[in-house]
Amino acid sequence: MRMRSLLVIVLAAGEGTRMLSAQPKVLHKVAGRAMVSHVLDAALAAGASRLAVVVGPDHQAVAEEVRRSAPGAAIFVQSERRGTAHAVLAAREALAEGHDDVVIMYGDTPLVRGETVLALRAPLASGAAVAVLGFRPENPAGYGRLVTREGELLAIREEKEASLEERAIGLCNAGLMAFDGRAVLGLIDAIGDANSRREFYLTDAVEIARAQGRVAGIVEAPVEEVAGVNSRVQLSEAEAILQARLRRRALEGGATLVAPDTVFFSADTRLGRDVVVEPNVVFGAGVSVEAGATIRAFSHVEGAHVGAGAIVGPFARLRPGANLGEGVHVGNFVEIKAAELSPGVKVNHLSYVGDSSVGANTNIGAGTITCNYDGFRKHRTVIGANAFIGTNSLLVAPVSVGDGAYIGTGSIITEDVPADALAIARARQVNKPGWAVRLRERLAAGLTPKK
Repeated sequence: MRMRSLLVIVLAAGEGTRMLSAQPKVLHKVAGRAMVSHVLDAALAAGASRLAVVVGPDHQAVAEEVRRSAPGAAIFVQSERRGTAHAVLAAREALAEGHDDVVIMYGDTPLVRGETVLALRAPLASGAAVAVLGFRPENPAGYGRLVTREGELLAIREEKEASLEERAIGLCNAGLMAFDGRAVLGLIDAIGDANSRREFYLTDAVEIARAQGRVAGIVEAPVEEVAGVNSRVQLSEAEAILQARLRRRALEGGATLVAPDTVFFSADTRLGRDVVVEPNVVFGAGVSVEAGATIRAFSHVEGAHVGAGAIVGPFARLRPGANLGEGVHVGNFVEIKAAELSPGVKVNHLSYVGDSSVGANTNIGAGTITCNYDGFRKHRTVIGANAFIGTNSLLVAPVSVGDGAYIGTGSIITEDVPADALAIARARQVNKPGWAVRLRERLAAGLTPKK
């Protein structure tokens, strides 16, 4: 296919009442990413040179998500809902720009791949005025049927308008359509509303093109790829399909998943070669794990970078902004947030390190807490290289600990510690001989303890 300009129009104005949600349907997430953003990704992968998204009149949140995912996309508002053709014409300005190909996609079909959209364009390069994506579900009830004769597409018949003979057809309309950019406005403007719902069906463009002597093409896609999401049940089904894809991508990319079905990815998770992921790990958005690292069981990682050869978990939590250098160890029941851990750092158990930077090869003992929040603002803790932070220490930010410094166990550090110094900040121990005996005697006699 020669380089042809492509406009993709994504219809995202639906309310999604069956989702029973205050949130617009297309903003519900699959693999940590809004459905409409998955669709935009597929459009870009198919070579879209221009994106237009049609939203509802009160869907500012959808427009904001679109701008985050595809900053160059144009936003158009469909003020009233009168069918799919009416929705497409809300983007008339984009249609009039004169692109070679125009593809119509839907914001609630997050599983469509870029290569499928690219395949849908192929008939246009061969002279077709319109091309339709079809699929063959086990039960075609509820879907529009693709009416063909000797392999040629004659019409798309909505089920409510279909005859009994047409309802027996197994090849169904997946919704996605591609148009010759030179013909698209003429075809859509010719669509009427002479149907039971008095709506303008985009699917009528096939018969209009045929009546003009133009060719209508068909491209078939796998059933699971074109499934739309209209309910929470379908959302969970889409999640399962996409998770299976992401697990396979990780395995084929050289990672080991000890129990693949128990690992959950975000769409943008990136694992290097020889990464090992143990059971029951959840990856949120924005995670990259470099080669040879291990993510142990029951860990949650989001918005974090894990360096080569690092070990995380089990039962660890990496929150956004966690940046682990090469060979870092983050152990059980440790939480890291907005903190940079240089190569060789060890935080092996029961600690919280937040809004901090930790120098190379420093050891942070069990129970250490960086106290970063004063109730109004976050403050930063800076720990140098080769330092030793004793067990059960509290570092009250803003505070710094110099290279090679030692913090005595159980200390509450409120002032900066110079390099190579020992800091001890705890009350002096006092022993009172015989005190426990006297206490027991008073309690046995029914007396209250002396203060």
